[in-house]
Amino acid sequence: MLIDFFFTLRDAKVPVTIREFLTLLDALQKNVIAPSLDEFYYLARLTLVKDEAHFDKFDRAFGAYFKGIDAVFDTKADIPLDWLIKRLERELTPEQIAQIEKLGYDKLMERLNQLLKEQKERHEGGSKWIGTGGTSPFGNGGANPEGIRIGGKGGRRSAVKVWEQRSYRDYDGERELGIRNIKVALRRLRRFARQGAAEELALDETIRATASNAGYLDIRMQPERKNRIKVLMLLDVGGTMDDHIERTEELFSAARTEFKNMEFYYFHNCVYDYLWKHNRRRHAERFPTWDVLRKYPPDTRLIFVGDATMSPYEILQPGGSVEYNNEEAGAEWLARFCNAFPKFAWLNPEPENLWQYRQSIAIIRQIVNNRMFPVTIDGLERAMRTLSR
Repeated sequence: MLIDFFFTLRDAKVPVTIREFLTLLDALQKNVIAPSLDEFYYLARLTLVKDEAHFDKFDRAFGAYFKGIDAVFDTKADIPLDWLIKRLERELTPEQIAQIEKLGYDKLMERLNQLLKEQKERHEGGSKWIGTGGTSPFGNGGANPEGIRIGGKGGRRSAVKVWEQRSYRDYDGERELGIRNIKVALRRLRRFARQGAAEELALDETIRATASNAGYLDIRMQPERKNRIKVLMLLDVGGTMDDHIERTEELFSAARTEFKNMEFYYFHNCVYDYLWKHNRRRHAERFPTWDVLRKYPPDTRLIFVGDATMSPYEILQPGGSVEYNNEEAGAEWLARFCNAFPKFAWLNPEPENLWQYRQSIAIIRQIVNNRMFPVTIDGLERAMRTLSR
């Protein structure tokens, strides 16, 4: 039956291979797990999924194939007793508690099996059917200290078992990032080199040298590995970027953690002849853009961060800035940065499905040679690969 499971994963775009599938079958033949659906889930995820970005796709495919709680009853598998242990304080009346306690474990499971066969439609409220917002032991969003949550979100967090819970939805490559996943994606850009004095134990070299020396210890040292990547980040602030403050702050915080040699400057809408370090002092402490262009070596990785949403005149026309009368068009300054730092990318927090409706985004994408990427796991990884070439 697992052959269909394999193809279900492939249809869900989980990149599972035949070799990994055979590893799963071999583990099952050797009885490395107990006959439990939960243990099989963890074994299958361990052997078939090699990248956490696919965990959510795996969860959805697994739930679709085994049909959640129905599969457990169809295969006559037992639900472990510890799933049905009360674990949060009771919030029902004494009468309701007494009524529930009369069911007991066996009666509770028997009643759930019966309802799964009888119920033909959605139900909200009440104390009998599988539904939402009621006091029934089965469903979601209600109040029952010994309930089994089926689908949806919890209410009082007192369910004794959660079926088909998607714990990894943020890992999907199509979704936006959290700060932890931003760090993981940015880390793909880092390149380390040995430099400095030899002050770190070279374990592999020590082993080889000792073996060649008839077993007499021959310690070898090596310089430390240090991150040599230099990053220049230019961030758009204000205006439409106010809608993306949280995401941009997460990106900026993760970048400062991952890149030890990082410099940053702010601009508004488009790059012109001045940049600044502190937004609240943007008019008092400005840095000439020419100085920034000349300050950093050509191997510096340049990252623009902005939604590229503005009037086309702000990009194409001298004097187009909404803040002052710039002598040269923003497009000229963007082109200069792209020429000065050949390894560059533009990260856009605006959802990619909206890019086609922004004329200014199309203009900037053309200027940056289509090196514009969405702020998603997949988009950020593609941007880091572009900067690594």
